[in-house]
Formats: sequence, structure tokens, C-alpha cells
Amino acid sequence: MALALFLALASLAIVVATNLHPNFYSKTCPDAELIVRSVIKKAMEVEVRAAASVMRLQFHDCFVNGCDASLLLDDTPNMLGEKLALSNINSLRSYEVIDEAKEALETTCPGIVSCADILVMAARDAVVLSGGPEWEVKLGRKDSLMASQEDSDEIMPSPRANASYLVNLFKKFNLSVKDLVALSGSHSIGEGRCFSIMFRLYNQSGSGKPDHAFNPSYKEKLDKLCPLGGDENVTVDLDTTPGIFDNQYFKDLVNGRGVLNSDQTLYTNLKTREYVEKFSVNQSEFYQAFVEGMIKLGDLQSGQPGEIRRNCRVVNFQPMLNFCPANSLLETRVCK
Repeated sequence: MALALFLALASLAIVVATNLHPNFYSKTCPDAELIVRSVIKKAMEVEVRAAASVMRLQFHDCFVNGCDASLLLDDTPNMLGEKLALSNINSLRSYEVIDEAKEALETTCPGIVSCADILVMAARDAVVLSGGPEWEVKLGRKDSLMASQEDSDEIMPSPRANASYLVNLFKKFNLSVKDLVALSGSHSIGEGRCFSIMFRLYNQSGSGKPDHAFNPSYKEKLDKLCPLGGDENVTVDLDTTPGIFDNQYFKDLVNGRGVLNSDQTLYTNLKTREYVEKFSVNQSEFYQAFVEGMIKLGDLQSGQPGEIRRNCRVVNFQPMLNFCPANSLLETRVCK
């Protein structure tokens, strides 16, 4: 039995969802989306930055073995999860907001709504409540039984990544150049840490000099916020309207005011510049492309067995074997 399960899992990889649909909970938990939105709204009333934090969770979850809430699992003695992966540690936050949404749903319709679906709903709601576009989210995902810090480290891009690297990475998930640029527009809201930009300010590409793409006056502002030898946990607005989901992010890139290397190179790279320029002058076109990208991102699934967790941080039962989940780039393997 155990061997048969292993062989079945070994043949699975990232797939595009075909079994998801917007009305999945219409009969079993008809108020699911209203409940999640009310929790997100409450969190934003306490801290506006919570919107950006919640929205980022979907991207960090879906890129690693599909949208399965593996990101939300806490470490166990037998499993290193994704929360302490290089791209997540001291960076991702607002896990407690998802916990609150799950608790509210468990009170109303226990055992029905997956944590993976909560992440997708919450990301959409964070955008809408920040002034961005509305869209229907497809639902019906299961929660993973495992998480893998190793997989997250291998897949998730660094803030130092350049546009060429990102184009190739997104292509592996059947996401286009347009999708990449539009989804990068998620940085229309929120903040980044000085830690993520110190090299751009003082040692770009090991040159001992700042990134020449910086607008000089903006570089001077960042020097004061993030001085060499200063506190690298200080945060910087990712665009000049960090509480509003709009196309200002792209206008800032055109003007050399991008914060992260992975942002600014979208304008300096010829493959991606076209879309940066389009979105900088046409917010509606950005909104449409962003929605399309988020839907495609939400369709990524591992194809592996799952469950509806009662608590997003832990699985309901331990799996029979300690399997590592299938990486989109690697085969399924037994954890060591």
C-alpha cells in the first residue's frame, strides 16, 4: 500500500487546475467569501500594510508546488516548512490574518473551506479593498499534507533577481512576459526592507557603486532611509502611493524610482519594458492583465492528494510516509 502510494505520487507534477469554479461553496458555505473579506477589511483597518502582506502570500504559496497552503504549515520535528525559506523569513507576515479567517469559517461551516482557497480569496480582497480591480476567484482547492523549505529556496526568486531571470522562471509556469510584469504590479502596495536594496544602493553587481538606474534624487532619499551600516529592517514604500492599488508603481519604474532590483530591471530590460510603459499610461490595461495573471497563478496545482485542514498551520493527520511534495521543476522524492 505504501509503495503504491509512493509510485502514484512520484508521477505527479505541477498541473493547471480544471476542477475549480467560482461557486464551489455556494451550497456548503455560501457566506465563505463574505466572511474572508470581512476579516481582511478588519485587518486593514488596524494596519493598512496588512493588505500587501496578505496579497503576497498567494504568490509565495502557488509558486511552490501549486496553490495548496503549504506555505502556512509550521515546522515540525520531521519537516522544515516554507516559512523560514530564504525568500520568506523576516519578509512574509500576516499569517495571523489567515488564521482569523479560518477560525471564522470553521465556526460557520466547519471542515468545508480549505486554507488554500482562503489565501486566494484573501489576496483578491486585499487588492479590492486597496482600490484595485474586482474579479471572481475559482475555488475548490485542497490543502497539502507537506511543505518543503528546500523547494521554496530552489524556486522563489530573490529581490536581487533581474528581469531576464524572472522571464525564464515565469515561463516554466506557463506565465507570459505580460503576466510577469502585471503580477509585479502587486508592489503597487506595501513596503520592502532596506535589507533587500542595500546592494543596489552601495554595491550593485559587486562594483562598490550604486545602481546607475536610480533616479539621483530618489537615490538620495533612500540613502537617508537605508544608510550603510544602518538598520536593514527599516521599511521603504514600494511606490509613492503604497496604500492604493494603482499604476503608480509603473510610473515610478519609468522615472527610475523602483525599489527592488527585480522591479527596476523590468524597465531596463527590453523584453519587459514594453509592458511597463503600457501599464504606466493605462491603468485599466494593467488591471485587466493583473486579474488574468492572478487567475492563472491561482490555477497552479500539484495534483497531489490533500485535505481540508482544521488549522492552517498543521495537518489534520500525519501522512503514512514522510514524502516531500512534487516540485514543479523536480521529481517527487522521499524526504531524507
